[in-house]
Amino acid sequence: MPNANAKTSPVEQAMSETKPGSMKAIKADSTAQQNPGVHASEAPGPQGHSLEERALKSMHLAVENLQRLQHSDGSWLGDYGGPAFLLPMYVALCEAAQRLPDPHRGQRMRAYILSTQRADGSIGLHAEDDRGSMFCTALNYVALRILGASPEEAPLVRMRAWMNAHGGPAGAASWGKFVLCLMGLYEWRGIWPILPELWLLPQWKSFHPSKLWCHCRQVYLPMAWLYGMRAQAPLKPLICALREELWNGAWETTAWEKQRSTVCEEDNFRPQTGFLLRANQAQALYEASHLTSLRKKAIEECLKHIIYENKATQDINIGPVNAILNAFVHLFREGGEADFERGFARLEEYLWEGHDGMKFQGYNSSQLWDTAFAIQSVLASPVADKATSLLEKAYGFVRDNQIVEDLPDKEAHYRHRCLGGWPFSTRPHGWPIADCTGEGLKCALALKGRFFPGVSPFLLNEAVETLLSFQNEDGGFATYELKRGGNWYEALNPSQVFGEIMVDHTYVECTSSCLQGLAHFQRCFGPQERIERALRRGAEFIQSQQRGDGSFEGSWAVCFSYGTWFSIVGLLAAGLRASEGCIQRAVSFLLSKQRSDGSWAEHFSSARERRWVEGNRGHVVQTSWALMSLVLGQCHNKAAMEKAARFLVESQEADGSWAREMMVGIFNKSCLISYDNYRHYFPLWALGLWAGREK
Repeated sequence: MPNANAKTSPVEQAMSETKPGSMKAIKADSTAQQNPGVHASEAPGPQGHSLEERALKSMHLAVENLQRLQHSDGSWLGDYGGPAFLLPMYVALCEAAQRLPDPHRGQRMRAYILSTQRADGSIGLHAEDDRGSMFCTALNYVALRILGASPEEAPLVRMRAWMNAHGGPAGAASWGKFVLCLMGLYEWRGIWPILPELWLLPQWKSFHPSKLWCHCRQVYLPMAWLYGMRAQAPLKPLICALREELWNGAWETTAWEKQRSTVCEEDNFRPQTGFLLRANQAQALYEASHLTSLRKKAIEECLKHIIYENKATQDINIGPVNAILNAFVHLFREGGEADFERGFARLEEYLWEGHDGMKFQGYNSSQLWDTAFAIQSVLASPVADKATSLLEKAYGFVRDNQIVEDLPDKEAHYRHRCLGGWPFSTRPHGWPIADCTGEGLKCALALKGRFFPGVSPFLLNEAVETLLSFQNEDGGFATYELKRGGNWYEALNPSQVFGEIMVDHTYVECTSSCLQGLAHFQRCFGPQERIERALRRGAEFIQSQQRGDGSFEGSWAVCFSYGTWFSIVGLLAAGLRASEGCIQRAVSFLLSKQRSDGSWAEHFSSARERRWVEGNRGHVVQTSWALMSLVLGQCHNKAAMEKAARFLVESQEADGSWAREMMVGIFNKSCLISYDNYRHYFPLWALGLWAGREK
């Protein structure tokens, strides 16, 4: 029997207060009628409520879910794992430093690695890859052995069988060979040189590392130091055993120099070009007769930049790979003990205890990015007034993680300006990103005057200055810096498994976020000619990226659904009308990809193949992006939008969340990464826009 004294939840109360007919009726589309004269959104659902009433309840539940998930500092922490090479690199460092994880943690790491193993025994580049990777299979095999697994355990037997069938670890991509060198499981003469002397070139030279994309630059910086020093962990019985297991007794007879360009098919996403081969051969000639005095000077120059990176990021470093490699540098160098201890302690921030085990994330967190989107999703909904406390705490996090000072001596260390920017994670990380700055500024302005203390006018203006400084000659915005070199640099990409890593590129997503931030600033403070010009140039760039089918390719999530959403929003922010042909072509493209159940499903191989590849089942986050695009693009097909809204409502879990799906983040065209919080706020945002659409 129901308890007559039970309190009514906010969601139940909202539902009881939603009277029939309290929302405007939508003009019926004959293709969406459930009963004569009754529109689909008004037709009773399973609980006897119209779709609009059910969407309202769904949004209440989603906000309650976000409130439960919100961290005490106002942010949202989430799983940002997925790349399969990060955890074994960390485990290798632990072994070299004799700092092995405790048994429980080691067991959870083993669980995660095994959860990514494919049926054929291999491990792919990322946790959901549809193909194996020698790079990741070899490194994860080593990690499992370091963590205490026996070579006779079935998963390891299957891993060795796969590696043997595909040519063995000599076919691992270059980063894999590099880490094996550090562990004494591959010979340094078996990789192409990574010359520290390049850091001594005049900065105006084409091959100076300052031209590289900052992530690439900061990875190959410690690699150059470690290569130049031929750094290697002490030989131990486990390493001797692994040499036998990985190389099947061929360690002593392997012709290492002949393996420099060897790569198995699965790892050869970016094959070695003739240009790269000639450059490698030239470096090998230099390496054979390099001057000891010049090498010493180059090593010192590299170390200077490594220490600067440590200090600028409070030892977090720009990302996990250079964080681990910089720790290796300090482990191996004389007098590096204190730097190693600080760096090794900071690596804890990259570890994440997930539902599938303990993993190593692709950044120290995605807190600012997630918090900015969570704020906007709540504000877009009709239930924002129920979330004042949530918004106040979230605003505090955004305010407190804006970068409030520039770096000293930044030009000498090839850094862009920082003041006023926002990072992807937290202020201590120290690297502002263009799109994060745009999204952070939007949130600071959207909540301006509601909560105190606020972001100061000085810092709001500095955010605009930083955004404007990010705009490139083509009108587009890149990630952390201006584009510093031509596309021809990609012909020198030595990674083999990643694409578009050599220089920063302009992206529709980054451009859109920056345009939105600038446009919001103008709405608050009035027009400025330089901002108007930036908006015009940015819109022209986005329009130039539209494909013949109306789509826009995204680069930081999968893929055309993501890029098209960002592009539509960016163009509207820049002042284009929804009726413009470019926006209507984008809307038509999305409509052509909608599935019969109202959803969208784009497979991650879209990024690799650079064309739409249909997924296996409807994806909640991609459906959210598409629905937002249709609403903002003033799509005339009301039935299509209602089907999408219904899919989102009916996919929601009882606790207000949406279930985990295929990872949807991606980087460098080949590697998926998890944005677990996307499933918590993007459906709310989409339903909010749909509920507030013009009816």
